[in-house]
Amino acid sequence: MMSEQPAVELIDIWKRFPGVVANAGAHLRVMAGTVHAVLGENGAGKSTLMNVLSGVYRPDAGEVRLAGSSYRFRNPSDALDAGICMVHQEFRLVPSFTVAENVVLGASDSFLRRHEIESKVDALGRRFGLAMDSDRPVWQLSMGERQRVEILKALWRDAQILILDEPTAVLTPGEAEELGEVLRHMAEDGRSVIFISHKLHEVTGFCDQATVLRAGATVAASLSVKKTDAATLAGLMVGTTAVTAGRPPSRDPGEVRLGLSSLSAIGDRGLPAVRNIDLEVRSGEIVGIAGVAGNGQRELAEVIAGLRSASEGSVRLGGDDITNASPKKRFLKGLGYIPEDRLGVGLAPPMSVIENAVLRTYTEHRWGPFLIQAKVIAHCNGLIDRFAVRVGKLDAPVAELSGGNLQRLLVGRELSGRPDVVLAAQPTRGLDVQGVNAIQDLLLAERDAGTAVLLISEDLDELLAVADRLLVLHSGKIAGEFDPATVKRHTIGEAMVGHVDAELPR
Repeated sequence: MMSEQPAVELIDIWKRFPGVVANAGAHLRVMAGTVHAVLGENGAGKSTLMNVLSGVYRPDAGEVRLAGSSYRFRNPSDALDAGICMVHQEFRLVPSFTVAENVVLGASDSFLRRHEIESKVDALGRRFGLAMDSDRPVWQLSMGERQRVEILKALWRDAQILILDEPTAVLTPGEAEELGEVLRHMAEDGRSVIFISHKLHEVTGFCDQATVLRAGATVAASLSVKKTDAATLAGLMVGTTAVTAGRPPSRDPGEVRLGLSSLSAIGDRGLPAVRNIDLEVRSGEIVGIAGVAGNGQRELAEVIAGLRSASEGSVRLGGDDITNASPKKRFLKGLGYIPEDRLGVGLAPPMSVIENAVLRTYTEHRWGPFLIQAKVIAHCNGLIDRFAVRVGKLDAPVAELSGGNLQRLLVGRELSGRPDVVLAAQPTRGLDVQGVNAIQDLLLAERDAGTAVLLISEDLDELLAVADRLLVLHSGKIAGEFDPATVKRHTIGEAMVGHVDAELPR
């Protein structure tokens, strides 16, 4: 139930970093008992503002108020003590710990036996529709499952002010709707939820109010979502009326570029993760793979990329059998790979922007054992210009880039080699409206240039927008094949959970 007292007030917040003003007098007012959306493009200052609220950053100027009282947090622990918990977009988990251990880490003030912890975490997961095996180590989980662990961490701490940074980026539409219901229940219980998202249909679906940031400043505060449409919100975010152009259909696809035959693979727990998959992707088409997180998507991508061995079957690239080839040989034979974990797998965080830009093609820019700086810089600048990557210094660690620019750099690096096949896993996760459109346009341009694209995504809207054929993966098997232009969303949803016998690919 909504209270008259604002739960959170951020007043005239300024935060500067060397060469960058992240927040320029930003304001935010969140009422108790509501779900409040914070919107803006990548780089608009949303995450910085939330990091100020959660105690990660101290503001250079401005005031933080909770329930009318002024606070100045020294660190995140102070914010946690005040009832604020933030679920970050980049996961903050200990890979070698189990789900239960990560959930309770730093939050239990008394000794608990392992079985007690696991039992309580299991019960919490069931209560909020986030059930999972609490004894599994986090390194074995998919990205979607790891996001659930982050949400469970916040729920375990009984946060009264919960900040969610792109929480549905790794969820299926059905899971996102379930999360929306969870957030509504939390608001009805008197909690305040701050919801950062680029999916405007989710904002209009279960948020009460919205605040829009642009260039670090608040351009619209506490708008009533019921009285504002998605087009208006999108226009406020980008400063213009945002119109998404219709997607051109694919021409008739050409020869088979990627072929999987009876492909199977074992997962991290020693159990079958990919089961007897037959699949062909032809030049000039985008084949989409949908599915609930944890149904073999990650393992399938790793087998194709050469990061996981196939237990049975074969992988062919063009006319060559690459089942046992190294990742480097696959790249040289024409495979471009955009992994779902951009910082853990796709890029090397401590290395510079330049070094990451040439990781795949460094042999083309060297003389003997030495890199030719002029060629390296020219290549990097060309990539930055072509793919609109916003960077400061080229020799700065790549980890300093925003999520959207990290993804643009990664996608640009993989596409700059003119691959015959592009394997893209969650390529637009966490990006803003314009960033999503930009990456999707790049994939469509690759398709139109004759590239074969295999797109693995948990964003059903994305798959329906760009895929020419849509397959559903369930329990490591292909559960159905659909035409994105004619299929009903609920039919895909049923296939995702194994409730229908859909038409299988021939």
